[in-house]
Amino acid sequence: MPLAALDLRHPQSMAYLLAGLLFVFALGGLASQESARRGNLYGVIGMALALIATLLDPSVGSFGVILGAVALGGVVGAVLAKRVEMTSMPELTAALHSFVGLAAVLVGLSSYLRPGKEMSHAEGIVHAIEITLDVAIGALTFTGSVIAWGKLQGRISGKALLLPGRHALNLGLLAVIIGGGAAVAMAGHGGAALGLSGFGWLLVIVGVASVLGVHLVMAIGGADMPVVVSLLNSYSGWTAAAAGFMLGNDLLIVTGALVGSSGAILSIIMCRAMNRSILNVVFGGFGATPAAAGTAEVLGTQTEIQVDELAEACAEAKEVIIVPGYGMAVAQAQRVVDDFARALQGRGARVRFAIHPVAGRLPGHMNVLLAEAGVPYDVVLEMDEINEDFPETDLVLVIGANDIVNPSAQTDPSSPIAGMPVLEAWKARMTVVLKRGKGAGYAGVENPLFFLDNTRMYYGDAKKSMERLVLTLKAAEAA
Repeated sequence: MPLAALDLRHPQSMAYLLAGLLFVFALGGLASQESARRGNLYGVIGMALALIATLLDPSVGSFGVILGAVALGGVVGAVLAKRVEMTSMPELTAALHSFVGLAAVLVGLSSYLRPGKEMSHAEGIVHAIEITLDVAIGALTFTGSVIAWGKLQGRISGKALLLPGRHALNLGLLAVIIGGGAAVAMAGHGGAALGLSGFGWLLVIVGVASVLGVHLVMAIGGADMPVVVSLLNSYSGWTAAAAGFMLGNDLLIVTGALVGSSGAILSIIMCRAMNRSILNVVFGGFGATPAAAGTAEVLGTQTEIQVDELAEACAEAKEVIIVPGYGMAVAQAQRVVDDFARALQGRGARVRFAIHPVAGRLPGHMNVLLAEAGVPYDVVLEMDEINEDFPETDLVLVIGANDIVNPSAQTDPSSPIAGMPVLEAWKARMTVVLKRGKGAGYAGVENPLFFLDNTRMYYGDAKKSMERLVLTLKAAEAA
């Protein structure tokens, strides 16, 4: 049913409209921690309503296969929701995006083979363009998401793959996709163009777009995966919208446009937070400068602190800021970090959390972890809200973070993260960094913060280190 024929007197049209509104409310709810649960509930209700309305469409002739697929998908989704840890949410999100892309490709190929109705020449050309967009964006989303999943899982190196002439290669692949789409339109349904059938050209487009998806994401450094995940989310929305036009489904068009536009806006916001251009992400190479290329050498030694000394410093501090990073997520230390914060608050200290926009491997990753641990929302502040408070802070505890507290972003023009806004943790009276070892970290960028006179290093697994610190604080208080 095309948008122009939307009849609000029709029950399915009303159901689709209501589902679309619920999806809008869902996105609005996800804008803050306080309303996130309500937003998710809106999304669940909207999807259930959309599914029921689609099943009741007169064109649906076989309920067995559809209901079987829905049941299987529901079981798989429920198992994943129960078994996947919060630390693995970025990988799961990337995997789910790949499913959207693959589904779009399969639906596009099926729609070409069985268009469902007779079309005029003009309608056939428009339908060919819709199918081309659907399968091209879908294939790119599928392979790009698989690569992102591999990087997040550590199965693929997080380093950027910078092939010579990579931008020319991207443009060449894009030109082949556009030319293939033109050939599909020329061939029509069941015809041939330039020696290949229309379906053959679609397979070429799928293959080329798949290669493009691999190359685009391989050219992006692993530390920049939050932006990549957000961008792939946008791609999945646009491919769903293209499928909606192809199938004449209003809800797919609306839902796809919502997801695509919101993902694009979020990607732009995150790029601005890193002082980068969205075009660098779209075309690959974002954050890809090797750390050794022109980066100023860091001199000095890292000064280690023992748990007793750190507990004493914590007991004396009145203003404390905790900066969580991916290391906290990996160690699943969020609950013991909450225990630590409450222990200091019980001593009269003001404890707050500073969240960088790209901390972790997923937009909002740290906010979700802290909310899961029960940290009150009012003490979790964004970078712009808390950055100016560091000079008046007695103690900053950096838990498994690197780039987001790296002063070279402001002082070293040759640094791979030059110009990126960072949390100015080094301005506090004392900064303590929890870190597994003395390596440069996931991004491979050395951090001068670790060598400053007012910085101390507390080595070890974040969860075990924080458990020792909490026990030491409680023992000292009891004594």
